[in-house]
Amino acid sequence: TGVLKPGCLVVFAPANITTEVKSVEMHHEALTEAVPGDNVGFNVKNVSVKELRRGYVAGDSKASPPKG
Repeated sequence: TGVLKPGCLVVFAPANITTEVKSVEMHHEALTEAVPGDNVGFNVKNVSVKELRRGYVAGDSKASPPKG
């Protein structure tokens, strides 16, 4: 959908890791949602930084999730 909100489920490709977004922030300020064009950071539940790699793609797990 192009919108990232706390509480939504995302999947990381190609690792196929599915998790929930805990928070979204821009310039160290919390956001209720991120829209296309926003440069944001987001925190996810129960995923170690060692499980993710540079270049992984995060997408909505329900609406056309990324594959890889």
